[in-house]
Amino acid sequence: MANGTPKYKRVLLKLSGEALADKSGKDILDHEMLAKVANVIKTTLEAGVEVAIIVGAGNIWRGRQGSDMDRVKADHMGMLATTINCIALEDALKRTGVCAHVMSAVTVESFTERFDRRKAIEALENKEVVIFAAGLGMPFVSTDTAAAVRAAEIGAEMILFAKNIDGVYSADPKTDPNAVHYDRVTYDFILEKNLKVMDQTAASFCRENKLDMLVFALEKPENILDALTGSIPGTVVTVE
Repeated sequence: MANGTPKYKRVLLKLSGEALADKSGKDILDHEMLAKVANVIKTTLEAGVEVAIIVGAGNIWRGRQGSDMDRVKADHMGMLATTINCIALEDALKRTGVCAHVMSAVTVESFTERFDRRKAIEALENKEVVIFAAGLGMPFVSTDTAAAVRAAEIGAEMILFAKNIDGVYSADPKTDPNAVHYDRVTYDFILEKNLKVMDQTAASFCRENKLDMLVFALEKPENILDALTGSIPGTVVTVE
């Protein structure tokens, strides 16, 4: 790996839907970005790192968008939206020669496999990518929390939280020019300050299960490689 030696053997990569969105607004996905991400993940596998992925759905639908809808139905739509993104990423990976599986928390037999922890770990050990779709299959649960739970289930050493901003800030840097970037924070700090980098359920779960996280920007897909080697200016989130 050109950027150094990977620090982790198995990671859970959380990709935001916004990071994969077509910035022109003509499509829900930037297919060039998908291809670049797939090639970077292929390089990651070649470096000996096992990769599982969860993709958000902010480029298509968020449950809270359906403010006049039944919340459960709105969240069901969000689960389907994550599945669309996961299938697109699976296709991009397979076109690079990478074996990938979409495992869904809800039954979508024509398009995905049903999530099975044992099969997911076996696939990872065989250097195949596992993409987790539909969150945890329950309403009122975000893909942030799903990423934390799946990371614990597969024994990931690190959650790589790829977003459209380069780490954790004291406020939204897009709207507050005085927002402070943090290099390292604890989950207690995130919860106390109610920082919006992830939802509080995910932060609490990571704290309780001692899951470390690196928050970084996916502006360039190569940032994933830098995240693996610890050479990217993101934010490390730890228990202590």
